[in-house]
Amino acid sequence: MLLILDFGSQYSHLIARRVRECGVYSEVIDGNSSIAKIKEKSPSAIIMSGGPSSVYDDDAPKCDSELLELGVPVLGICYGMQLLTQMLGGEVKHYDKCEYGKTLMQIDNFENLFFGIDSEITVWMSHGDSLEKLPEGFEKLSHSENTPFVSIANKEKKIYGVQFHPEVTHTQMGMQIIRNFLFEICELEKDWDMKHFIDEEIAAIRAEVGTGKVLLGLSGGVDSMTAAVLLHEAIGDQLICMFIDQGFMRKDEATQIVDTVDKHFNINLIHVQAQDRFFKAVKGITDPEEKRKKIGNEFVRVFESEIAKVAKDVKYLAQGTLYPDIIESASTGVSKNAVKIKTHHNVGGLPDDMQFKIVEPFKKLFKDEVRKVGIELGMPEKVVFRHPFPGPGLAIRIIGEIEPERVRVLQEADDIVMAEIKKAGLYRDIWQAFAVLLPIKTVGVMGDKRTYCHTIAVRSVSSQDAMTANWTHMPYEVLEAISSRIINEIPAINRVVYDITSKPPATIEWE
Repeated sequence: MLLILDFGSQYSHLIARRVRECGVYSEVIDGNSSIAKIKEKSPSAIIMSGGPSSVYDDDAPKCDSELLELGVPVLGICYGMQLLTQMLGGEVKHYDKCEYGKTLMQIDNFENLFFGIDSEITVWMSHGDSLEKLPEGFEKLSHSENTPFVSIANKEKKIYGVQFHPEVTHTQMGMQIIRNFLFEICELEKDWDMKHFIDEEIAAIRAEVGTGKVLLGLSGGVDSMTAAVLLHEAIGDQLICMFIDQGFMRKDEATQIVDTVDKHFNINLIHVQAQDRFFKAVKGITDPEEKRKKIGNEFVRVFESEIAKVAKDVKYLAQGTLYPDIIESASTGVSKNAVKIKTHHNVGGLPDDMQFKIVEPFKKLFKDEVRKVGIELGMPEKVVFRHPFPGPGLAIRIIGEIEPERVRVLQEADDIVMAEIKKAGLYRDIWQAFAVLLPIKTVGVMGDKRTYCHTIAVRSVSSQDAMTANWTHMPYEVLEAISSRIINEIPAINRVVYDITSKPPATIEWE
């Protein structure tokens, strides 16, 4: 087992995911954990994550230096490298030239960590501090134009450090670097896969729930659908699924979800139409955080009132929450050093006084891992590879106040975006695509007349896990078809723009 010490990085569990992709079981614990807890885990190797702090901050996270004397291989990433350098007597300094994003790295030593790696590769940097002086017994492995020590090693003690993030897809050959650490340096074995996860999670669900009944909030997305199939495998008819139409779904989506469940899954589904309640809950609200919290709160209140009509003593509420939701919400299970990016409705948006205990079988998984679970469980590909859709729905794709007419306009625009992408055969190549209704009007001319109408932004990204994403280089003819149809078919719109921002610095959703 490989242990990851989390110092608040947005990517800590992405590291764990990359390790699991290599067939090695991994766990994440708080970087401030005691040496006793670390020893209790009996790790075969340790990775120290990055984080938002500087090692010189008064409240900078620390760890027990004894972990570097455990005799197991250690890899420090970004902040983790700086911390282990400081712990071992090296020097870290704040440089005027920071490095954020893609950086060209030159390799000076190809042994072990960089075995089989090109002499120059692009890596993903995110740091202001850099190493000034190496600890005793360490050597330089690579450098960049602005950073003299991009990676270092004490090969005798098997302690390594990298200033970049090999776990993100933007780093070329990053997975090879991780594999080199796992198998060339740590000499670990491949003995973990999704079949192991399913067996372990089914056993965990049965142990937690016992004979109790579980209510699952089914949204129709791959996360909740796969959670439903897994839970049904674990507890059978103890599972009650409820689909709440909150009024912010895509065009005709509610009908499609009910039809899909009826056709493909032997699961009882309760369909609740609660549009009026949700529109009332968000009336007048424009702040994205408040929207998410109001919607999350209302979901639970509807669950509580509706389940009382059909079943008694339901103590558990299951959700298809993924780890990116928890990471961005800086919720329970994330390092106390993590920074909140946004509150996800099913994490930080839940009311404190709700009557349910939460069951989240996928809370440590990423979207593509859930898709692998779905395939392993024999689910249809059209469900498994459905584009992600947020729980708050179009409410967080309408910038500003939520009104029924604004929802209708966005539904029509979004439907055109999806239709043209599917027509071009791009649906499976794109991670997520959608339309956003902006709260601004612009001047246009249509039919020789002046118009003053709303603007639609089109967002399309490629990703593996939603932690990082690149904007899609969509063919111009597809963008032209989308723009032409939206403007010609929706009178309220006279301008279409394309979002060419990656994540980071932006998030995938606009709110």
